[in-house]
Amino acid sequence: MLGLTSASAVFAADPFVIKDIRVEGLQRTEPGTVFSYLPLKVGDTFSDDKARDSIKALFATGFFNDVRIEARGDTMIVAVAERPVITQLNINGAKEFSKDQLKKALKDNGFAESMIFDQALLDGAVQELKRQYYSRGKYSVEIKPSVTKLERNRVAVTLDISEGVTAEIKEIRIVGADAFKQGDLLDQFSLTTGGWLSWITKDNQYSKQKLTGDLEKLKAFYQNQGYMEFRIDSSQVSISPDKQDMYLIVNVHEGKKFSVSDIKLAGDLKAPEEELRKLILIKPGDVFDNEKVTQSVKALSERLGNEGYAFANVNVLPDIDHDKQTAAFTFFVDPGRKTYVRRVNIAGNTKTRDEVVRRELRQLEGAPYAGDKVKRSKDRLELLGYFEDVNIETPAVPDAADQVDMNISLKERSTGSISASLGYVQGEGLVLGGSISQSNIFGSGKYMALNLSTGKVNRNIGLSFVDPYFTPDGVSLGYDFYSRMYNPDATSISAYKTTTNGADVRFGVPVTEVDRINFTLGVEKTDITTYSNSPQQYIDFVNQYGSSNYTLLGTVGWARDTRDSALWPTRGAIIKAAADAGLPGGSLQYYRLTHQQTWFFPVSKTFTLMLNGELGYADGYGKTKVLPFFQNFYMGGLGSVRGYDTSSIGPYDAVANSYLGGNRKAVFNAEVLFPFPGMKDNKSVRASVFFDAGTLWNTNLTSQQNAAGIVSSASDGFRYSAGLALTWLSPVGPMKFSIANPLKKEPNDKLQRFQFQLGTAF
Repeated sequence: MLGLTSASAVFAADPFVIKDIRVEGLQRTEPGTVFSYLPLKVGDTFSDDKARDSIKALFATGFFNDVRIEARGDTMIVAVAERPVITQLNINGAKEFSKDQLKKALKDNGFAESMIFDQALLDGAVQELKRQYYSRGKYSVEIKPSVTKLERNRVAVTLDISEGVTAEIKEIRIVGADAFKQGDLLDQFSLTTGGWLSWITKDNQYSKQKLTGDLEKLKAFYQNQGYMEFRIDSSQVSISPDKQDMYLIVNVHEGKKFSVSDIKLAGDLKAPEEELRKLILIKPGDVFDNEKVTQSVKALSERLGNEGYAFANVNVLPDIDHDKQTAAFTFFVDPGRKTYVRRVNIAGNTKTRDEVVRRELRQLEGAPYAGDKVKRSKDRLELLGYFEDVNIETPAVPDAADQVDMNISLKERSTGSISASLGYVQGEGLVLGGSISQSNIFGSGKYMALNLSTGKVNRNIGLSFVDPYFTPDGVSLGYDFYSRMYNPDATSISAYKTTTNGADVRFGVPVTEVDRINFTLGVEKTDITTYSNSPQQYIDFVNQYGSSNYTLLGTVGWARDTRDSALWPTRGAIIKAAADAGLPGGSLQYYRLTHQQTWFFPVSKTFTLMLNGELGYADGYGKTKVLPFFQNFYMGGLGSVRGYDTSSIGPYDAVANSYLGGNRKAVFNAEVLFPFPGMKDNKSVRASVFFDAGTLWNTNLTSQQNAAGIVSSASDGFRYSAGLALTWLSPVGPMKFSIANPLKKEPNDKLQRFQFQLGTAF
């Protein structure tokens, strides 16, 4: 008899031909599984070497704790002891991670329920969990595993976790930095030693990924300041004995500061050299700036792409003079072959029709490739609002060096909604609203919506329909039906109320990619309610023109939008001009002219300067001698001059205790926008420092009215304010807050230094 055990003890046995193989000790594993791994089969000659190989093969499966092979006559006996299976995996004490997260991390390391228990795997799983906790700064975490044997060769594994406290960064030091102050360099880091908002941002908790990113930012900072040969030699992370404090040390070599001695263009330019040179942002005499070099390469590549060279390659070759600390740069252009678009393939639009997508494209099939047209096509598809994600790729066509396909991958979003809104507008109170809308009816791109809102001052109901492509050229057609109630008397702004019911038809004509002209023609009926305490001029207007009027409306407007983002713009402008009029044929004839320009200038990566100017001019004409008082402009509060109560700037009737508004207005706002301190990576919160100025006056007031106690703001001049503001795109809707200090106050002005608006009202 021959016995070979897990200790590989070998007893000499004479070779024999195997007539039968039997497996003993199996509880869960099928005999066929054992046979599939055995190198010996019935009919083979048994030997010591082959027996050893068989034991090694079965051990390698990981299924068994012990394997023995015996020979009984011409029968080979394989005796095994199976490893237990994990039937329960319990995790206790986990708070930083959910149990599902931790179990997934264990499963990824081969340790999970229904798997075979292996002590080595358990030890490795415990180390993996510790790494997960280390990534959250919990270096004092303790994990105690326990294994309980169950019947039928099963085990239950329990992991008791004591998470401990989160280690906080106590010091970050950059060794070898002499050119800049430590504070300036640490401003480049997202990791900090903590601040008053660190309990929210967690920026004082060490993360290897964050440190790697911060080191790249540090390198970019130096290279953008002229230090071409800057390098990071090493970084060390140490932890205190109690595992609660962390210390980061970064060793750097600054090198010398280089300036640019010359800029050259070489290669096959495919465009006028003078035009390409304008795209190079870095100039001779400048301090070396790696970001400008990178942006220049990108601009040159995109310019060649606009000429049809989809695979243009621009390489920068530096010629460094260490003695003079200068470098000359040659931008070598390799345009490749001119490229054409073979096909435009669209995928993912399960609801939206192909024609709705294709009419937004500016890059067409069979046309020369143009990078700017591909980008504009993507922008237009995103502006539709039908898709969560728009991705455009232009892969080369196999075996065709001068052709690409344009593959558009879309992920559709729900375009129909039934929603309710709850907001609070200071000065108006609680605003309730709701809407039923579908912006892509049956995938046609047409829009329809029913909007409702009710508040103390405003109550509106409206039904709208828009066909954005009424004509193939992109002329839009829209209809509106509405009923509006405006009651400023509810907040003591002015003693009157209007109820307006109307309908209109709208046309929008695209002029360029960023310019659009809009036309509106409509009719509305306005019922006016005055009170015994209403201003006398309101009562006089109703006596002269009636308390119920029909107006034939006409509007023409022009808009240009070149902002880089509708949400958080950092550059570009939005310019609007409009003329609204009550046309001949209606009871009232008047006009309102408005113009607004809002510009955004990037001051730095963090700060954006916003400048806004608005002008308004309105009056009556024809048979309506004065502007209807309910068409006046109002000023004060969010959206005009902050720090003053809503609609409280301008002519004031002391007898009726009412603000009258005016037919002339001018507003100027200057605002520096920046991320909220301590939350610079949060894109939902933005703070600002602002300066507001505005004036409102009414040229329709007579000297008799002024003598009767009505004060005209024409003599009072501008109102000014300055302060801080915060905008938060919260989960329940946009929220706006401002704290302003009015810099000029007239006797009848109402001040409101803190102002806010929560939610959005229709």
